Amino acid sequence: MPSTTRIPVTLPSDQVADFRKPTENVSGYAVEAVTRQIRRRLLGDDLRRHEAEHGPFSDEELAEAGAKIFGSRGASNSAYSA
Repeated sequence: MPSTTRIPVTLPSDQVADFRKPTENVSGYAVEAVTRQIRRRLLGDDLRRHEAEHGPFSDEELAEAGAKIFGSRGASNSAYSA
């Protein structure tokens, strides 16, 4: 098991209540959320680095990525086709 550090975190009471709906393991839930956020940031960094080296992604590349991530509906998603 990796080492852990206890930190105080202040959250709105309604968010804590929402944390506890699916699980009583609030720490585990928070770890998963932080892990997702870190991965999202690292992926964004990688994508920006790729574009800096190779230029912007083409509409076709964005549509293909959207389709792989979201299925066929992703290909027509305006966020990925613009």
